[in-house]
Amino acid sequence: MIAANRRDILISGAFLWLFAVAGTTLVALTEFTTADAIVENERQMLLRNLYALLPADKLDNDIASDTLELPAATLLGTETISTAYRARLRGEPVAVIFNSIAPNGYNGKIYLLVGVNIDGSLAGVRVVKHAETPGLGDGIEIRKSPWIRAFDGKSLDNPDADGWRVKRDGGEFDQLTGATITPRAIIAAVRNTLLYYRQNADMIFQ
Repeated sequence: MIAANRRDILISGAFLWLFAVAGTTLVALTEFTTADAIVENERQMLLRNLYALLPADKLDNDIASDTLELPAATLLGTETISTAYRARLRGEPVAVIFNSIAPNGYNGKIYLLVGVNIDGSLAGVRVVKHAETPGLGDGIEIRKSPWIRAFDGKSLDNPDADGWRVKRDGGEFDQLTGATITPRAIIAAVRNTLLYYRQNADMIFQ
């Protein structure tokens, strides 16, 4: 009886081991076969975001390849190396798009693409990743609200430093209904990105 029980346990264990091996192998094969597709999908999403900020008729270089690796920078909110995408037209620089982070959103970090024209004005801003509250803070997404377009054309001098706040704080930017922390965080991050550009413009296009 004991021998039979041991045999049953061994058989059950063997089946469990085979199932575990088969499952792990299946997951590994799935990841391997879809890795290239995932990379390509991420590239296409990046291109859509880049060209949303800088339409194709504004540049003639491959902006996704004309990049510059930037060291961690407090003004960009980055703690590791980030990538800047440089736009040119007939060989002349026209704009740069930064990966920037608003570190103090309501529910954590808000990841941005911030496009800055060569003259220091904003080509535009897009939110690429966040964890803000659905129905409140997610109004920062272009597909849910035009709020983010308020940055288009703005610069460090337009508005002045006091204007770079939500209206509730005496500034020029609308707050989102029911959510003020989120827009405050993005406004500060965008202005800091403009400050970074002003301080580093020569290096970016050297």
